Amino acid sequence: MKKETYAVLTPAILRLRAGLESHPVFEQITDIEALREFMQVHVYAVWDFMSLTKRLQRDLTCVTLPWLPPADPVAARLINEITLAEESDVDANGHPASHLDLYLTAMDDVGASTASFRVFLSRLSAGGDVETALEAADAPQFVRNFVMNTIDTALHASTLTVMASFFYGRENVIPMMFQSLLDRWGLSSDQAPGFVYYLQRHIELDGDSHGPAANELVQESLRREPHRLEETRESARLAMSARHALWDGTEALLRQGKLNSRSAAA
Repeated sequence: MKKETYAVLTPAILRLRAGLESHPVFEQITDIEALREFMQVHVYAVWDFMSLTKRLQRDLTCVTLPWLPPADPVAARLINEITLAEESDVDANGHPASHLDLYLTAMDDVGASTASFRVFLSRLSAGGDVETALEAADAPQFVRNFVMNTIDTALHASTLTVMASFFYGRENVIPMMFQSLLDRWGLSSDQAPGFVYYLQRHIELDGDSHGPAANELVQESLRREPHRLEETRESARLAMSARHALWDGTEALLRQGKLNSRSAAA
């Protein structure tokens, strides 16, 4: 018997997704300096994604003691498979590494500063809250807004809302968005091999396995509670809108960097 499929992506949400896939920020990455600035912003989105992942793992599996079997073994397996790859994937040499590790290594490869982000991590490791850590790292305001939106969702939203944000705001849009970046930037692969490996790994995993798995989590939840379709759509819309704001801020930052460079050279 064919399972019912719920249409979460309305025309308005599809327009948001198309806008992310073709965002002009990618055309601003025309040299190594622009890539460095981009990565110094994007690393925060690489980090905060895991809070959505771990929230779903907490809700769909058992991570407390004593252990109890998950209510939905299929959902538990799907989120565990996603977490395995995100938290302990392999690098280009076959060594275990989280995707954040891959990204930080890629930043080092191209000379992008990780100092600000490492201040952020150190404050969190010392027990500080996310907002204070972002302030200590002197993250741009648009980055703070994006991260705090993600953390608020991960901490306070319903499981279905987190699923929708996780899938429609990340897994569903990332393959085409990252492919668009590779197709439209002004650099060659050998100028930033670690970054290209990171992007291609996400295109492969999110397109072939993580995306379909996350979609199935959302669809199964809607089959149980179809009256929550509008809630799901709103979560998808908000997640994509937040990413738009992140890219808008990043594009403005890159444009200003190029303007400053031209002024200094004049």
